[in-house]
Amino acid sequence: MAQTDLHKKIKPSNKGSKQLFNNPLLEQLSRTHISIPLLIFGGFSTWMLYHAFTATSLSPVLVIGIFLAGLLIFTFIEYQVHRYVFHMLTDTPRKEMIQYKFHGVHHEYPRDKDRLAMPPLLSGTISAALFFVLHYFIGDFVFAFLPGFLVGYAMYLGVHYSVHAFQPPKNFLKILWINHGIHHYKDPDRAFGVSTPLWDYVFGTLPKKNK
Repeated sequence: MAQTDLHKKIKPSNKGSKQLFNNPLLEQLSRTHISIPLLIFGGFSTWMLYHAFTATSLSPVLVIGIFLAGLLIFTFIEYQVHRYVFHMLTDTPRKEMIQYKFHGVHHEYPRDKDRLAMPPLLSGTISAALFFVLHYFIGDFVFAFLPGFLVGYAMYLGVHYSVHAFQPPKNFLKILWINHGIHHYKDPDRAFGVSTPLWDYVFGTLPKKNK
């Protein structure tokens, strides 16, 4: 079977939603209001930064520098995951099913506001695992790096929700709405960056009109 990208076969609908699981608990866990992950990651990041400034030997300049590095690295991970995981090539029915539940359903119903963020149970588990793994390898640096990473994720969530829920602003941020609209409605092989077009520029996947 030839490899295909499921998203090229999906026709987006600006109305409605999709039930992914027959189990009502799993179905509910697959949805979230955007405020919940923003509060969770905002609060967790604030606590870690406070700890970095008050309970470690890291200088304020170093904390800020590592924080910004975490933020930048998140944007890179965001691009890579969106391009190579959420838009994986589907050469088996199993891969197609996984891709659809991870991301295809969002392309089919892009205005379903309950599925514009990773469910808190999953994203919280990943964040906790990251904390323990990073703390093992980099020690107290984690209290500066992980907040930057999670603030990057929160920014991504905020931008992603906004471009699907609101009209584009009349300022320089409008390009984020344009790029993501092209990704959803014209060319799913372009504009993988949501919070920034930086990595689309680096890897040559900017929408053709912008190139």
